[in-house]
Amino acid sequence: MRRPTILFMNRVYPPVRGATGRVLQDLAVSFAREGWHVTVISSGPKAGEERQDGVRILRVKGAVRPSGARAYFWIWFKMLLLALRLKGRHILVTMTDPPLLILVGQFVAKLKRSRHINWCQDLYPDVMPALGFRMPVLLMRWFRRLRIKAMKRCDKVIVCGRCMVKHLTQEGVDAQKIAMVANWPDMELTDPEMVDVTGVPYQEPDSDIVRPFEKQVKAESRFRVLYAGNMGLAHPIETILAAAEIFEEQGSDIEFVFVGDGARFDYIAAVRSEKCLDNIRLLPFQPVSRLREIMESGDVHLITMKEDAAGLVVPCKLYSALAVARPSIFVGPVQSEVAKVIRDFSTGLVVATDDVDNLVNAIKHFRESGEAWFEAHRGAVQAREVFTPQKSIEAWMDCAWDVVKDDLET
Repeated sequence: MRRPTILFMNRVYPPVRGATGRVLQDLAVSFAREGWHVTVISSGPKAGEERQDGVRILRVKGAVRPSGARAYFWIWFKMLLLALRLKGRHILVTMTDPPLLILVGQFVAKLKRSRHINWCQDLYPDVMPALGFRMPVLLMRWFRRLRIKAMKRCDKVIVCGRCMVKHLTQEGVDAQKIAMVANWPDMELTDPEMVDVTGVPYQEPDSDIVRPFEKQVKAESRFRVLYAGNMGLAHPIETILAAAEIFEEQGSDIEFVFVGDGARFDYIAAVRSEKCLDNIRLLPFQPVSRLREIMESGDVHLITMKEDAAGLVVPCKLYSALAVARPSIFVGPVQSEVAKVIRDFSTGLVVATDDVDNLVNAIKHFRESGEAWFEAHRGAVQAREVFTPQKSIEAWMDCAWDVVKDDLET
C-alpha cells in the first residue's frame, strides 16, 4: 500500500493563535505519527516553510488579525495559488477560515484529482449576520448556494455538532456524507505532564487592567465564575456584564474572571471601568503552561453564543470545562450542541441569551448548593471520558481512511 498523503488548509496554525489551529495541529501531528505524509497550508506574519513534529507547514504572508473582507480575500487567494503549485494529495482537507475556503478546495481537488473533505467549524456566509457583518441579500444567497453546492460535491463533510448536521441535511446535503466529530480540549488539560512547547515567551501587557495570573490571589471566600477563551463577535457578553453589575450592587462574594482575547476584550474593560465593577478581572491570553491552573481556578465556567448562531458554530469552551470537571453555564440557544451536551450529562445549566435574572439565579444555584455543584461536577467527569482528544482524533482518522482506502489499494 502506498504511503497516504494529506493536505490541510486553514488560516491559522500554531504558533499563530486560534482554536481551529490548535485542533488542526493535534490532528495533523496524529496523522504524521500514523505514517501519513502531512502538509499544512496556513498564513503568518511572513511567508515561508517549516517543519513541526513531522508536519510540513507552508505559510503565505497575511495579517495575524485580518481586518475587513479584503484582507481575508487576499489570504484566501494566496492559499489558492500555493495549493495549485503543489503536487496532488490523496486527501485535501479545507477548514472554514478564511470563509468559503471550501471553494478553493473544490477547485484544487478537482484539478489535482484529490479526495475532498470539508472540516466544518463555522458555516459561512450564514453566520455572518451573527458576527455583525451585513452584505446584500442577493450576494448572501449567491455565496450560500456556492457553499451548499461545494459541500454536496465533497467526499466527506465533518462537523463538530449535531445542530450542524441538522442544518446541513435541511439544506440538502446527503446525510451519508456528513460525519459528526466533536472538537476536543487542549492536550495539556488531558495530560498534566505536557508542557508549553510553542517557544513563545509570555509578556505582561502594559495595562493596569490586566495582571499576571500568578498574582491573582484568590481568597477562599470568593466564588469564581470563569470565562476563558475567545471573546468574539458570536459570543455575547452583555448578559454576563449585567449579572456582574447585580452581584456588585449586592456586595456578593462572586467574582467574574475573563481570560483570553478577541474583539470584545476592550469592550469588557471599558464597561468594567465605567461602572466600577471591582468583581470583574481581565487577564490576557495566557501560555499553555498555565492553562490547567487557570481552568481549575474556575468554580463555574461560562460559555456564550448568540441565538442566531445555532447550528452555525459550536464553541470549544465546553470541552475545556469538561476536561477539568467543572460545572458549566451556557448562555445561548437551547438547540445548540453545547446545550445538548450539558443536558445529556447534567453538567450545568442553560440560560437564554438575554435572560439576566436566570443567569444570576444559575450562578447563585451553584454558589449556594454544594449538592448541585457536585452533581454537575460528576456529570462533567462522565462527559470528559466521552469527549477526549484520542476518541475524536481516532474518529476523524477513520473518516479519512474510509474516503481514501479504495484509492490506496489500486
